[in-house]
Amino acid sequence: MLRSETAGDPARLERTLRGLRRYQEADRPEPLPTMPAIAEAHGAMLRDYGGEGPHVLFVPSLINPPNVLDLSAERSLLRWLAGRGHHVLLLDWGNDAGRRAGLTVGGHVEHILLPMLRALTSPPSLVGYCLGGTMAVAAARLAPVRSLVTLAAPWRFSGFTEDSRAMLARLWASSQGSVKALNLLPMEVLQAAFWNLDPRRTVAKFEDFAGFAPDGAEYRAFVTLEDWANDGPPLPAAAAREIFEDFIAADLPGSGRWTVCSEIIDPADIPAPQLHAVSTTDRIVPAASAITAGRTWPLDQGHVGMIVGGRAQTSLWEPLDSWLSQCSIE
Repeated sequence: MLRSETAGDPARLERTLRGLRRYQEADRPEPLPTMPAIAEAHGAMLRDYGGEGPHVLFVPSLINPPNVLDLSAERSLLRWLAGRGHHVLLLDWGNDAGRRAGLTVGGHVEHILLPMLRALTSPPSLVGYCLGGTMAVAAARLAPVRSLVTLAAPWRFSGFTEDSRAMLARLWASSQGSVKALNLLPMEVLQAAFWNLDPRRTVAKFEDFAGFAPDGAEYRAFVTLEDWANDGPPLPAAAAREIFEDFIAADLPGSGRWTVCSEIIDPADIPAPQLHAVSTTDRIVPAASAITAGRTWPLDQGHVGMIVGGRAQTSLWEPLDSWLSQCSIE
């Protein structure tokens, strides 16, 4: 990828390699303290961020760690909302994907998310990010919730471009040996998929990083976010198969054929208020794949930028706080 993107431009190749080396050698800050777990199932934990108001339960994606929602002292949506009068909970899928190797995406909903949701003293607001939003839709269809919010969540997988779906199909086919041997899909396979969605940007971000002021805010933010993007446990084999075959290839959710707990999951059947934040510039989850039930909330920020970008607080955090507060009153 690097050779292809910098062909004929040795100066750019040098800058990119220098940026990559700077990233590799950068000092890492101490991570934020892990919040206490109040429930556990199949290695997943329900973490309590405190707050005095009604429960708001965040469901992150199975891909990459959940700490994009709690990235740093300056960029933690969870801690900010807890300080705004919401009792914030996070479903942390944990690092032991082997314990969940036999659970499909729907199985994660049935055997982990739903039991934790039903154990709460009252129906929470449910907020799902990326694939966690897809899962939150299923949970909201199967159990009472105060409201449902999804953030950059895919639903109509036929809305992905043909090139993207073909690339992901090839990636899945080529990974079958590893999946069968490990009963897991390695994170490195998924990372290769993300890189190939936008090779130009993958190379350009390290080229740009070469020029960042050492230890400046921009420098530190890049390292923290890039560490998150390159981290994460493997995907359980059953969940990976459902994502690649039933979602991306067959579009079971978008065509009204995805079932969880023997129930067809249709967002239109959810009685709670729904708000779906859709990035109009998303390279990972295109806007054409978004849920159409309820209220659509378009944002001109990327898949990750909407959560932790420089404009995230004014464009997403504060409106989300208002929505959750209003749903709590109703």
